[in-house]
Amino acid sequence: MRAANVLELGVKELRGLARDPMLLLLVVYAFTLSIYTASRAMPETLNRAAIAIVDEDQSPVSAQIATAFYPPLFTIPKLISQPEMDARMDAGLDTFALDIPPNFQRDLLAGRSPTIQLNIDATRMTQAFSGGGYVQSIVSGEVTAFLARNRAATTTPVDLALRARFNPELDKGWFGAISNVIQSITMLSIVLTGAALIREREHGTIEHLLVMPVTAVELMLSKIWSMGLVVLVASAVSLIFVVRWLLAVPIEGSIPLFLTATALHLFATTCLGVFLATVAGTMPQFGLLLMLVLLPLQVLSGGMTPRESMPEIIQILMVAAPNTHFVMLAQAILFRGAGLGVVWPHFAALLLIGTVLFALSLRRFRSFLR
Repeated sequence: MRAANVLELGVKELRGLARDPMLLLLVVYAFTLSIYTASRAMPETLNRAAIAIVDEDQSPVSAQIATAFYPPLFTIPKLISQPEMDARMDAGLDTFALDIPPNFQRDLLAGRSPTIQLNIDATRMTQAFSGGGYVQSIVSGEVTAFLARNRAATTTPVDLALRARFNPELDKGWFGAISNVIQSITMLSIVLTGAALIREREHGTIEHLLVMPVTAVELMLSKIWSMGLVVLVASAVSLIFVVRWLLAVPIEGSIPLFLTATALHLFATTCLGVFLATVAGTMPQFGLLLMLVLLPLQVLSGGMTPRESMPEIIQILMVAAPNTHFVMLAQAILFRGAGLGVVWPHFAALLLIGTVLFALSLRRFRSFLR
């Protein structure tokens, strides 16, 4: 194997990518607009949820509760009558409808436990799931504040001090932006490498390369370093300018350490892309195969839901997937500021998985060239 051949063949791959506007557009979109929308439009984030209030008590405490709901979590509450409540819910005008019963304040001051009815449109699943807790917390807080002004001061035996580490404001947008960068790295490394190999076959240039004094190892390494470099540079630019500067997401750890881990991950995933391209043979087949492989890798890696909540057999099987280790070390570095002393087992796992995938892909690639 000659390094000069690997270098020249890799430059040829970069020129081929530069002449493919659709793939270039995919790279730009995945590391810019996709990350921005993932941060600003997280589906489970409560934002301007429509709420209506039926105030049958018309008391100071009910007015205090009504004024406690305001943007950006909720829209300005609509004060409606009880007959309007069901009609508005049926029409989809309100996600939440709060019914404060008559004599609510009198019962509170008398020491009784009155009930407030909260109706939720559960078809709006993400807002219904998180918003119900917000409404309950707001109502409880306002009732507690009202009683504190009208009763003798009482002390609770336990005071819970909450400290949210690594994300003090509990901003889901931070998680969405960085998680999307991690997913884009995995997706594009497989797509670009596989597309580069299939493009050679469809254009007939693979036969020209076979009559030249180059080996299969040189051909495969050229595709690995060139496509990996494109994704590595794009991810670095995205992390610095889109995530840190535009979205103002704080990055606690070392970006060079994260990029080193990304390079190891790209070694494994680009080998996987070569393997899938040799199995598929054509671009439509590669696209279908990619759906069967990439979606389970992304969903079960721990990037969307914690691995601890998955069945134990899935956790064991996904240890063999490179992006499982990449997700864990990327979150540890970028969110928690972990150093090499913490994440080195994942580095070793990525190196081992990449070596195995390289050997399997090279064997398959050689049979593909025959």
